[in-house]
Amino acid sequence: MAGRKQFDVDEALRRAMHVFWRWGYSEASVDRLTEGTGLGRSSLYGTFGDKSTLFRKSLQRYAQTYHPLYDQALSGPHSSPDAVVAAYLQVTLNRIADPMVPDGCLLTVSATQIPALDAEGRAMVHAMIDGLRAMLERALLAAGADDQEAAELALCTLATNKSLAVLSRAGFSGEDLATVAAAAAKNAQAPPNRPAEPSGPR
Repeated sequence: MAGRKQFDVDEALRRAMHVFWRWGYSEASVDRLTEGTGLGRSSLYGTFGDKSTLFRKSLQRYAQTYHPLYDQALSGPHSSPDAVVAAYLQVTLNRIADPMVPDGCLLTVSATQIPALDAEGRAMVHAMIDGLRAMLERALLAAGADDQEAAELALCTLATNKSLAVLSRAGFSGEDLATVAAAAAKNAQAPPNRPAEPSGPR
């Protein structure tokens, strides 16, 4: 039928997502996008629009693929805040260990290139990070953390998550990354602002 696309649009978007994931927005040239998707420039532009639009669609595809895994892992019930942290970071470790995807995290590499993104792209990155942080806070509150503990642990866990992504791109081993994740969960066993029980006679 005339005018009908002769390629799988969803598969092309998945491949474009991997190009942005591997190279970041700044280095994801049109040549790399056409090579990665197998599409000519006219098909790429005609289907997805310009590079910024394709990036936003790829970022949305990434969130739709991976953020539900975090939501599922945090749905619990979890007996304690450290169990929440461990469950969240395990999702990250599982993704990093997947040989079918690039190292690191598309959201993390995009956050490091905020100045190169347009206003809509920057807003998407911030909104997705804020969404993950809120997801963590809810799970930590449900696991017994108070408001301040939940807020601080959510921020620290999110920071650890992003650190794992950066370390994986730098070639750190899976064992090293698991050590970082385990240490973060262990630290969550002792809420940072809860005073220690006094020792000795009262």
